[in-house]
Amino acid sequence: MQWVSAISENADTAKAVGEAARMAMEGKTTPPDIAIMFSSSHHSERYEDLPDLLYKELGQKHLIGCSGGGIIGAGREVERKAAVSVMAGWLPGANVKVFHITQETMPSPDQSPRAWREWVGVPEPKADFLIFTDPFTLDPEECVQGLDYAFPKSTKIGGLASGGMEPETNMLFADGRFHKRGGVGAAFWGDVAIDPVVTQGCRPIGVPMQITACDKNILIELEGKRTLKVMEELLRNLGEDDKKLARNSLFIGLLSDPMKTNAGGGDYLIRNLVGIDPEKGVLAVGAALRNGQTIQFHLRDRKTSAADIEARLARYAGAGTGAAGALMFSCLGRGQSLYRKPNFDTSVFHAKLGPVALGGFFANGEIGPVDGTTYLHGYTSCFGIFRPAKGQGT
Repeated sequence: MQWVSAISENADTAKAVGEAARMAMEGKTTPPDIAIMFSSSHHSERYEDLPDLLYKELGQKHLIGCSGGGIIGAGREVERKAAVSVMAGWLPGANVKVFHITQETMPSPDQSPRAWREWVGVPEPKADFLIFTDPFTLDPEECVQGLDYAFPKSTKIGGLASGGMEPETNMLFADGRFHKRGGVGAAFWGDVAIDPVVTQGCRPIGVPMQITACDKNILIELEGKRTLKVMEELLRNLGEDDKKLARNSLFIGLLSDPMKTNAGGGDYLIRNLVGIDPEKGVLAVGAALRNGQTIQFHLRDRKTSAADIEARLARYAGAGTGAAGALMFSCLGRGQSLYRKPNFDTSVFHAKLGPVALGGFFANGEIGPVDGTTYLHGYTSCFGIFRPAKGQGT
């Protein structure tokens, strides 16, 4: 298995694709089995030409990709500038199936796993998936929940296309076609596997607590006390720096596996606080809640995000899985706006895993698993790391 990552910052679309493709093909004599392409919105006037332009240069068997608000490739994170990146993969012994997703044709959540497998057209129950969706025209959570139902042991990793500000201004690529609506996916099976690494970049504060009263996404009581009162008590006991941080970076963590007895920060699914009702003393959370669920308040900052990604990638590297290539799907709120310097996450990746080819984009939301269940995230970096299936995985 071989992967190559290439990127061009040329503002001329045809030249950018050509430069990236030639870089990807350097020293190669056969077309890749798959190309994964991401383009900034600077090339939006020629989005529809990108699949043909790439095929003429690369001759790839399969293509998947999308538009991005920032583009990642060849060790660089290109933000607010024109860029096209190409990840080319040669995958002997592997099978690839690329498909287009629409809200109208997607099975309903109550249909059988077989219906979902037939809809995707993938016979192998252990296929791993890349998923890219348009945030305006497809419900990504419904999509990944259905795929989890049909392929419970499979990795699903990806992100929401970005760069466009309204419906039909993002772009999705699936083999030789481009799409302005829905989503695209690629299934991989045979001698290939995708290992997920999800970095949420938060640290817990206070102690874990049980929900004793809630209504849908409204958090009413924690441990028998009004939620707002509990939160105010917690904030009063924080240090001055954390009090300042909590004004803009306070989150709720939902324990993903209720059977865990020694849960750490990485065991919580991080969700936004979306509203406060001071009169009722309740909080609105960006997720459905249930009584008895364990939660813990969390803070996010530059230092915590850096420590989290370093620890998770170091742990993955230590497993010695034989990583051959990787994709990174990072929140638009990370990058230079978080770290105050360029290429931070990609630099950590290469420091921990060495010269493994890495591509990707800055997304409107990131798709990745926590404790075996796939979620839509915000503020994360989600990595999909390709390796031969005979590797041990994580």
